[in-house]
Amino acid sequence: MAVPEGHTEGVNTTDAAGSQLHPVHTFGRPSQGRRQLLTKSAWIGVWLVFLSSPVKDLADGHHTPLATVLGSLGLALFVACYLTLVFRYTTRILRWRAVISCFALLVALAVVLAFSLGDHWLGLFVYVSVSAGAVLPVRYAVGVIPAVTLLMVLVGLRDDGLGDLLTNLGVITLLVGFAMSGVRELIRTTVQLRQARATVAQLAANEERLRLARDLHDLLGHSLSLITLKSELAGRMLPDHPDKAAQQVADIEQVSRQALVDVREAVSGYRRRTLAGELVGARTALTAAGVDAEVPEEPPAELPGEEAEAALAWALREAVTNVVRHSGARRCTVAFTARQTLAGRLLELTVEDDGVGASGTAAGNGLTGLSERVEAVGGALETGPGDRRGFRLAVRVPLAKATVGSPS
Repeated sequence: MAVPEGHTEGVNTTDAAGSQLHPVHTFGRPSQGRRQLLTKSAWIGVWLVFLSSPVKDLADGHHTPLATVLGSLGLALFVACYLTLVFRYTTRILRWRAVISCFALLVALAVVLAFSLGDHWLGLFVYVSVSAGAVLPVRYAVGVIPAVTLLMVLVGLRDDGLGDLLTNLGVITLLVGFAMSGVRELIRTTVQLRQARATVAQLAANEERLRLARDLHDLLGHSLSLITLKSELAGRMLPDHPDKAAQQVADIEQVSRQALVDVREAVSGYRRRTLAGELVGARTALTAAGVDAEVPEEPPAELPGEEAEAALAWALREAVTNVVRHSGARRCTVAFTARQTLAGRLLELTVEDDGVGASGTAAGNGLTGLSERVEAVGGALETGPGDRRGFRLAVRVPLAKATVGSPS
């Protein structure tokens, strides 16, 4: 199998946002910390239960003491090779020689142990097939997995009366190998999607920096040039025409004040929170925390004014932060509802989780500040237990100055 040395089948698995992933979501990624290592070990080690047949065969004493010792050592080496392949090389392969050597040793151990110790050991070929699907590219796995299955059948043919066993075990070996190959491709695709998402986020940040640089240049370029010109002119007029120099200084003050106003307006526009941006952030944060998130893809078509929308965006951010940090929830739902009341039309944002509800037991600084922000735009904030015995936050703002929002 000619695979170039140093060929990398995986991609960079670091999370661009730096968020802590739930341990169950780290399969196919390097283990970071003891908790992730234990979780990954449990997911992979649970399949070792199928080794019960060869272990029972050794324990029953059907073999000589020497055969039992050698069989135990061979089984231990087999498990070590299997775990090495699945743990280290599922998505990223940097040393193909080590992989090929380890896989060849795995095949040799399976053949020797099954041929020497009997049909109880034929199940080892299932692990060989799983290893082939887990570490080999699809173009190689489609040939290696059937070859492993055929090799198991040939080894099993030495004993008569194993027709049904070989048929059933052959189907299992074939299907499990190809299933693992599909899982490997799914893991690689997931890792690539993580990298693509990180790249998109980085490109968006770079584009935002460029836009800010362009806007500041457009805002300040003319003003600063005018201030420089008038400063030079005032300096030349000051000895002979102090009155005219004073007028130039007054013009400089007016231009600088206007430039300061323009910069403040531009910066406040950049700092304004939008529902479209916060919905994306909420979905990312909840997913990274292992929470099953029901978050709308886009904000509602009818939006309130800018100040009210910013208040809703801050409310969504605060609620999602509480869910991630304090609730211990497994599920979170975000919804928008337009309501008609006697006081006029309202847009209601609700964030509900099924956690312990601890975030609603006391009004912390976050909820207190959020309540003040919502009341400043004529809205209302409600918190309390939800329908799923968790925590529910509801924010209502008026739609009197509604505008039609464009999908982001």
